[in-house]
Amino acid sequence: MRYFKYFRIVLAALMLFGITALLLDTTDGALLRHWLGWMPKVQLLPAILAFNVVVVVAILLVTFLVGRLYCSIVCPMGIFQDLFTWCHKLIFGKKRPFRYRKPANWLRYTVLALFVVLMVLGFNAVAALIAPYSAYGRMVTNLHATGLPLAIAIITLAVIGLCSFLYGRLWCNTICPVGSLLSLVGKYRLFGINIDADKCVGCRKCERGCKAMCINIDNHSVDHSRCVDCWACLANCKFGAATLGRRTSPASRPAQDSVDSSRRKFLAATAAVGAATALHAQEQKLDGGLAAVEGKQVPKRNVPLKPAGAVSLKNFESRCTACQLCVSKCPEHVLRPSTGLSTLMQPYMAFDRGYCRTACTRCSEVCPTGAIQPIAHEQKTAISVGHAVTLHENCLSAQGVGCGACARHCPAAAISMVTDPATGHIVPTVNEARCIGCGACEYYCPARPMTAIYVEGRERHIEI
Repeated sequence: MRYFKYFRIVLAALMLFGITALLLDTTDGALLRHWLGWMPKVQLLPAILAFNVVVVVAILLVTFLVGRLYCSIVCPMGIFQDLFTWCHKLIFGKKRPFRYRKPANWLRYTVLALFVVLMVLGFNAVAALIAPYSAYGRMVTNLHATGLPLAIAIITLAVIGLCSFLYGRLWCNTICPVGSLLSLVGKYRLFGINIDADKCVGCRKCERGCKAMCINIDNHSVDHSRCVDCWACLANCKFGAATLGRRTSPASRPAQDSVDSSRRKFLAATAAVGAATALHAQEQKLDGGLAAVEGKQVPKRNVPLKPAGAVSLKNFESRCTACQLCVSKCPEHVLRPSTGLSTLMQPYMAFDRGYCRTACTRCSEVCPTGAIQPIAHEQKTAISVGHAVTLHENCLSAQGVGCGACARHCPAAAISMVTDPATGHIVPTVNEARCIGCGACEYYCPARPMTAIYVEGRERHIEI
């Protein structure tokens, strides 16, 4: 059984490498998405928001049977914490010794309750700041960014890195809402670590190597609600006292009343998370911000732009965990993380670096939650995410200077140049029924300092 630890490390390393590669890949990466695209979709919170019942049930069932393998193999943030724990040996020449700590149940379940409340109230972008997969995605993709995204990435890295370096998996067992939810199930797992008091010699190697700090060698017990199944104890015990099997130790069995109470807590927490997803359909006032373009300005949009496949603002905001996977895959850098409180780090569309090309559907291909639903290339040209608005007073053509850049670059042929009867100048006019909101007109408009045409988003996308 001591080799279980190394088998787990290999699987965890493959998962961490795969998800990181997906997040950092800025190429077409079709082959990469084909082989690794399933990894984000088996993360618990994205699966819940995507109503992926199979994945959610599978995670809960595995946790009930053998414990929190999800935290040790599947979750990238959990695996990432282990890297900082191992750094102690690289720096000081020896592994950091841990010791048993009593569980801070009041903290972890308070954080879980707050997380659920924020989602119910519509602040799921704020709640997702501590969601493990989303936090890892924001950290990896924004370490080269600027402004608020960079600040959030650095703070996430510093806090979780320092916490892991000093206290192992303390973050998983106190702050992480996914870890807290799974702890309610893992507490009553059927199979787990047992400490045989007859074989134990009291060397405490298992306790000192437990990064979850859940082994109490004084009474030979394991807190299975916090055990993340790293199996270091199996490798460290040279006397066969630590074993993996059906839980039989009376010391680790709670009273029946406690079992019933905790089961009720688990059912309530699960129902609350589900309610957070189902009930978050309220209207929100969003700050789309200024889509700043070098040398010119764009009027503030009344409705922020979301990519084709998002269906509507409600669908997008209620399902997006701001993991930044779509942002990292956007070849034109149109998708940007928002700085608005209610949509913090959720992507919106801006056209200062490019426009949304009709042949590109990468964001819809990689989204693990259904915030951006998969669409085919031919479907995208028939979906309108917004419509162009003209400001003739800023237009170069309206000032007698030949331009027409917006009409020439419109892929939907929604813009025509017509004669303004008042001035006799040629000005653009928009056929809103044909406009798909791609932003090509806004991107190519040469008017300075204020653009002469910009795209306004739609609350709900329409088919044209």
